[in-house]
Amino acid sequence: MKFGPAPVAQAGGAILAHSVQTNARKLRKGLTLEPAHLAALTEAGIAEVIVARMEPGDCHENEAVQMLADALAPDPAAANLRVTEPFTGRVNFLADGPGVVELDIAAIERFNQVHPMITVATVPQYQQMGQGGMVATIKVISYAVPRADVERAVAAAQDAIRLVTPVHDTAALVITDIPGGPPNEKGIAAIKGRVEALGMELSDIRTVPHRAPELAQAVAAVAGDMVMILTGSATSDPHDVAPSAVRAAGGEVDRFGMPVDPGNLLFLGQLGPRPVIGLPGCARSPALNGADWVLSRVACGIATTGADIAAMGVGGLLKEIPTRPQPRAGKKA
Repeated sequence: MKFGPAPVAQAGGAILAHSVQTNARKLRKGLTLEPAHLAALTEAGIAEVIVARMEPGDCHENEAVQMLADALAPDPAAANLRVTEPFTGRVNFLADGPGVVELDIAAIERFNQVHPMITVATVPQYQQMGQGGMVATIKVISYAVPRADVERAVAAAQDAIRLVTPVHDTAALVITDIPGGPPNEKGIAAIKGRVEALGMELSDIRTVPHRAPELAQAVAAVAGDMVMILTGSATSDPHDVAPSAVRAAGGEVDRFGMPVDPGNLLFLGQLGPRPVIGLPGCARSPALNGADWVLSRVACGIATTGADIAAMGVGGLLKEIPTRPQPRAGKKA
């Protein structure tokens, strides 16, 4: 592509690089200059404009982004994505429902290394999305790029972006109560909001005393495709009340603790076919915490192992809370 100034009389068929105000109207950048445009520029006393001219082997920005979008999501419906029409060298991928974004990160990195004018930006891996949220945007920065490079990018990143939707329809919540413990209403509302944001139903809510036998019985009996436990007192050990109750009910605890703050005191387990999430106390607040990351992945059937949780530490410092009883930053002497 050639880029630079050109006399208006010789600019026919070129792409206008910068918007220009004429007497009648504004000619917007990106349009292909036709005789009527040239006449309007001349009438306005404009003798020269900045233009881009495509050369043999070039691909126009809108054609390029369509080719790139077709590669990154060959079947948008199967990937639970909605793809916008190309406009000014851009195509957006939107979530077609609630879910979690799953990316082929290596492929996307290869894509972005082909040519600096060919780009795709995405939300982070496993980002939870709502209906219509922007998952990714493809942008061809210049007005045209070499077709060979477009084809290289297409080959580098086939089917690299998708939205994984929930595989569970319902979730249950078991709360333990202790005398003088925190009120449960706000916590229930926050957790209900999280579940419903994933398109699921909070199908059963039970409150029991903060004792392992009663909790084990409730965990086994509660109705839901997955089970969440919120204890009245913080779970501080793998053998504390809630993990012990899961094991007593015949389940397993796969991981206790996560390197995400807030959210350290989460545990993850299994009771038969049902996943069990021991929620940290911060889940009583609607603010983002580590439980959100685990809940959304589990709800969507994405494998969440101890190694996966351990890897959440990079980027896991979510928010400093000045009112902590023991702040993470020590006091100055």
